[in-house]
Amino acid sequence: MALAAEALASQGPVLQIRDLSIGFRTPRGPVSALRHVNLDVPRGSIVGVVGESGSGKSTLALAVMGLMAGNAEFLGGNILFSGIDLRTLSPASLRDLRGRRMTMVFQDPMTSLNPVRAIGRQMTDIQYRERQLSPAEKRRRAAEMLRRVGLPDPEQQLDRYCHQFSGGMRQRIAIAMSLLEQPELLIADEPTTALDVTLEAQIIQLLRDLRQEFNTSILFISHNLGVVAELCDYIVVLYAGEVVESGPVREIFYRPGHPYTQALLACDPARLDTVQRELPTIAGDVPNLMRIPAGCVFTPRCPHAFEPCAGTSPPDVALSDGHRARCHLLTETHRG
Repeated sequence: MALAAEALASQGPVLQIRDLSIGFRTPRGPVSALRHVNLDVPRGSIVGVVGESGSGKSTLALAVMGLMAGNAEFLGGNILFSGIDLRTLSPASLRDLRGRRMTMVFQDPMTSLNPVRAIGRQMTDIQYRERQLSPAEKRRRAAEMLRRVGLPDPEQQLDRYCHQFSGGMRQRIAIAMSLLEQPELLIADEPTTALDVTLEAQIIQLLRDLRQEFNTSILFISHNLGVVAELCDYIVVLYAGEVVESGPVREIFYRPGHPYTQALLACDPARLDTVQRELPTIAGDVPNLMRIPAGCVFTPRCPHAFEPCAGTSPPDVALSDGHRARCHLLTETHRG
């Protein structure tokens, strides 16, 4: 196992995002959705991306998959998948990667499942590149994948339609479809949000098991810190389109450096020691991304803001091995 892990690490990250900036053209003016984002997904690992709504989590996922809206603009940076710069690929080359070497599971499985086609037909259609396989073999592979994600009687399930399944079963089917070609990278965009806690726990365990079985790297996007803590190896904290902190999951949860990360953790109901009439929240709102503050983007909501925060962009400070945060409070001058 140790040798296998070393071999994977020597291959480099499956996904490298460097200095990525993305905007959107709107009738009211440009929106700066992501700014100078850096992120790595090591091979065989699960990396969580957390932050409030409007932080840019889904924009990041869709940018990697090449599924951006027509009014989106790449303003700078690179997205490298196994060393391939995705921004240089033709639409045909990107389609060849998507669904085969990198796939995505959405928050609502009904957005990716076709309501007028049986599940088996959809899963055999996905295998259109496998011309050497007969229709019967493709159906067998589909049934086997449904079995691996925990559906009972998978052969019979292939002839059913998505409306005949519960929400949890539909999400399992969506995951099965995304893993059918054994991709190197799976992007899961809030896949447990619409599920109850029991199904959520099952999906978490399923993703963990499938990572072990297929050695698929996972970029897991969520606002649920409890899920991220249980599932992920590393965490990237996004706020208003910027990475404010990143590092191993244990470091982030036990030694958060950025005030925004600290505030997010303080709002997690699972971390409350006493019963409260109201759940804690972060005062204020995410800034308008049409007018980005000159200094730290969290300044208007930060209880620790001081003179440099409003006018000077914060430095990127190394807190420990692999743990970094962007905050004036963490500089040697202020700490000293």
